[in-house]
Amino acid sequence: MGLLFCGPDITVFVEKFDFLIVGAGFAGAVLAERIASQLGKTCLIVEKRNHIGGNAYDHYDAAGVLVHDYGPHYFRTNSQRIVDYLSQFTEWREVEYKILSWTHGRFWHFPINLNTFEQLIGRPSNSEEMEAQLAAWRVKIDSPKNSEEVIVSQVGWKLYEMFFKNYTRKQWQRDAKGLDPSVCGRIPIRTNRDDRYLSERFQALPKDGYTPMFEKMLSNPKIEVRLNTDFRDAREKLRYKHLIYTGPIDEYFDHCFGPLPYRSLRFEPETLSQEFFQPAMQVNYPNDHDFTRIVEIKHATGQNLPSTTIVREYPQDFGPGREPYYPIPAPDAKALYSKYSERASSERNVAFVGRLATYRYYNMDQVIGMALAEFDHFFKLS
Repeated sequence: MGLLFCGPDITVFVEKFDFLIVGAGFAGAVLAERIASQLGKTCLIVEKRNHIGGNAYDHYDAAGVLVHDYGPHYFRTNSQRIVDYLSQFTEWREVEYKILSWTHGRFWHFPINLNTFEQLIGRPSNSEEMEAQLAAWRVKIDSPKNSEEVIVSQVGWKLYEMFFKNYTRKQWQRDAKGLDPSVCGRIPIRTNRDDRYLSERFQALPKDGYTPMFEKMLSNPKIEVRLNTDFRDAREKLRYKHLIYTGPIDEYFDHCFGPLPYRSLRFEPETLSQEFFQPAMQVNYPNDHDFTRIVEIKHATGQNLPSTTIVREYPQDFGPGREPYYPIPAPDAKALYSKYSERASSERNVAFVGRLATYRYYNMDQVIGMALAEFDHFFKLS
């Protein structure tokens, strides 16, 4: 919709929307869907990429393999509200995500569990023996202050060096002792045979893929999506009542306090004329090769094809032309973000939502939960 402004020499057509939303990932899509369907308000989503879905975007490659373009997105949650919400737009394929780690010339069960311990000692064992051995290996640290301390306080130095030390260094280009405890602390350590990568009650993938789910979320006629569109260009040509921003917060403020640090990624897909390439959906490479992992998502999607596509994932520095995938969870980065957060709090009619806008590493369900809470708090009609 738009308005005509007439002067003595010129007539200008200015488009008008209730909400301008920057970014077509989970945060932007959920809020647009709620605002349009529950409030009947108009939303314009501007997205700099050529597709919707943000980093969860997936597509079928030339071999017919459904691939996750920006790394594997393993959906999981303990929130029934989030499951019920997304189930309006997709059916599900329930999956137990399982991964392995390649080090010392062999595959290891990972995350660390009783199976891993048996591989290490070379014979059958039990939970009691593993717990006793870990107790002997642990470094006593009452309140771990970084990711290195989190792991060595649980499993000691040997297992830390086998599975965590170099993987973390490759991924973040920082030693684990320079990273927040949450980085490695989010990976479970188990003394039973539960070798699932994740522990949440609901673990699944959208049956037909993430992209069809996003298409249904954004199908309301009160939602318009413009791809390949820069936020600043759009802002100058529009009128709107509210802005929802899901991009990098430092970019919104023109990096006035300096750029926030991020890690980026490079993905190298390879299609092979065989049913499967590796024995698990994901194999970590903590100590060999420049890449951190090889993902073969076909293990999870369940496609029955004679070919497969694997993706090698290479961490890299963030810079011009590269996507900011991971905020750096370190004290110096947090201190810089706090300056932007304080300035953001004074913005009128602007909501900052999502991983990049709040400079936090959130899982998908956490971003969805944040968006739903944002809608409930600010926009929902009573």
